[in-house]
Amino acid sequence: MRAFPFYRQLDTMDCGPTCLRMIAKYYGKVYSLQSIREKSYISREGVSLLGISDAAESIGFRTLSAKIPFDKLKEEAPVPFIAHWRQRHFVVVYGFKRDKVLVADPGHGLIKYSKKEFLDGWLSDKEKGAEIGVVLLLEPSPDFYSIEDEKGEKKNSFGFLLNYLKPYKKYIIQLFLGMVVASLLQLLFPFLTQSIVDVGIQNQNISFINLILIAQLMLFASRTAVEFIRSWILLHIGTRINISIISDFLIKLMKLPLSFFDIKMIGDLLQRIGDHKRIETFLTSSALSILFSLVNLLIFGLVLIYYDSRIFAVFFVGSLLYLGWILLFMRKRRDLDFKQFEQLSANQSNLIQLITGMQEIKLHNSEKQKRWEWERLQAKLFKVSVKGLALQQYQQVGSVFINEVKNIFISFLAAKAVIDGEITLGMMLAIQYIIGQMNVPINDLVNFMRVWQDAKISLERMGEIHSKEDEEKDPAQKVMNLPEKRSLKVRNLSFNYEGPHAKKVLRNINIEIPKGKITAIVGASGSGKTTLVKLLLKFYQASEGEIQLGGMNLNIYSNRVWRGRCGAVLQDGFIFSDTIARNIAVSDEYIDNEKLLEASRIANIQTFIDSLPLGYNTKIGSDGHGLSQGQRQRLLIARSVYKNPEFIFFDEATNALDANNEKVIMENLDQFFEGRTVVVVAHRLSTVKNADQILVMDQGEIIEKGDHQELTQKRGAYFELVKNQLELGN
Repeated sequence: MRAFPFYRQLDTMDCGPTCLRMIAKYYGKVYSLQSIREKSYISREGVSLLGISDAAESIGFRTLSAKIPFDKLKEEAPVPFIAHWRQRHFVVVYGFKRDKVLVADPGHGLIKYSKKEFLDGWLSDKEKGAEIGVVLLLEPSPDFYSIEDEKGEKKNSFGFLLNYLKPYKKYIIQLFLGMVVASLLQLLFPFLTQSIVDVGIQNQNISFINLILIAQLMLFASRTAVEFIRSWILLHIGTRINISIISDFLIKLMKLPLSFFDIKMIGDLLQRIGDHKRIETFLTSSALSILFSLVNLLIFGLVLIYYDSRIFAVFFVGSLLYLGWILLFMRKRRDLDFKQFEQLSANQSNLIQLITGMQEIKLHNSEKQKRWEWERLQAKLFKVSVKGLALQQYQQVGSVFINEVKNIFISFLAAKAVIDGEITLGMMLAIQYIIGQMNVPINDLVNFMRVWQDAKISLERMGEIHSKEDEEKDPAQKVMNLPEKRSLKVRNLSFNYEGPHAKKVLRNINIEIPKGKITAIVGASGSGKTTLVKLLLKFYQASEGEIQLGGMNLNIYSNRVWRGRCGAVLQDGFIFSDTIARNIAVSDEYIDNEKLLEASRIANIQTFIDSLPLGYNTKIGSDGHGLSQGQRQRLLIARSVYKNPEFIFFDEATNALDANNEKVIMENLDQFFEGRTVVVVAHRLSTVKNADQILVMDQGEIIEKGDHQELTQKRGAYFELVKNQLELGN
């Protein structure tokens, strides 16, 4: 059986796509994780077996999902296949060997399970007694071999990282010259040591010894000065590169479609930002330091050959054994790094949840449960740390043993050479100094191998983000000017969040939103109102149909230009940890005070702001901490008004306001809405009754259209929705 190709999942929810990627590679085809992710319609909860089947068929596999007994699976199932594991994970079974099941687990590596161990993870909960579990069987069809794969794609490599060093060529040349000078200065030390013994001590010439010692002192001072300058240059380059790498990462994140953030955990993204430090360390400190170490190794190696070639041979063989021992553990170290990343990511998300959800935790007396949840995560982290420490100790014990045996043998050879009269005592001391200086680069090389591996792992995770397609693939090709006729038309629009097999959130929507008019959307919770608004704002792409602006598909217009003309208050609007003024004028570098005051007046929040000691300069916490729900909503309304938009989208923008505040704000907004295209999602009659048209939604469909009077006379769905409010009004 040939070696089974293994890929490790980059995220917690990537197990399904990674399994399919391994099987495709087994049959000779290379696909990126991102392309398989997209084909399998991944969500924050991961993928379903149906999603993996769709992705497999799209690249040419024939698939069959089955619940099958273990004995039949072993005898008849074509390997490799995908098995549903512990009801929450996917693994690849790539063979059976005697009483062992060969499993490629994208979270842990290539594992051999006994039949009992495999059944424990694979059996369906409902079928435990019958030894039945769920699998996805795959076989390549002729199409699999005819469909072009992604072998030609640029792999994640260190190539593009080197571009970050290009602006600092001048500094790197200075560093390299400094390294050469420092190496040459160090080269003189063994000869000076030999001179002290063979000339100064042997001839009892104290003046010569003093002269040599003064020379050594001067050389030491010069080398220290070179090191001092080198450290400053490295700090300068390292800091700038780190900022550049993280800045580019954030730029890329901000170009990604909003659907990306629906499936990403916060802790996972924060861990990736932490990964950038490892890449910066590799690019600056490690990559440049190893050059210095290799120059030293070369120079001192030549000097050692000049002194005694046998001792050099022993050093060379011993160092190879030392490096070989370290390399033995690198793969295991890589696996542990991925496990640690996964646990740290979960830990980050859990801590953020603990802090931001403290109100709900205390309200429901769930302090213990949440703390225990955190402690269970710490236990998992501790287990990974213990494995990491054990691995490090195995490495250290073996490497120290090899190194010490090598050094002792070299000392023996050097002492014997002095006794045999082959070298002088001064030469022996010089050789010991040279060996000490050559051991340092070897240790640096080992450290570099570790840093290189860390950077490579981090680069894979970082490259996974950089390889994703931007929200707008080619912004230059987008239309930058909106048409004169600016009515919005929705034609045969359908939408589902998680691929073609998921339930449709919107179905066959056909509406027109006239320019300069107010359109209200009403309906029960979960009827698709918010989703429709987000599609109008271009947060998502329609699954079927289209949205038109002035008779042209909305997708041809630049997202920045379109959103620049739109003001919106959404249910999950975010309040930044900043001043009130900055929270209202989020997009302006310099705040327009007139617009700020007018926006506050319309949102009826001026009195509240004036009551604060620092007024508009009052800092409010993340996500509106320190504000009531009503104040938070009024701040979001002020933000939307400050933008002075042509199109306005309000999704339950006043549902947290009291009657008096709502009355004042709605009167102010009625004036502000004049001449603007407005879409309002609301449940309250007072918010929607004056709209030019009202759309009633149910189960993702438009079931009624008309104004308030027409729809109440119909006594249909709209009448039922607002009946209680009508009675109160009467």
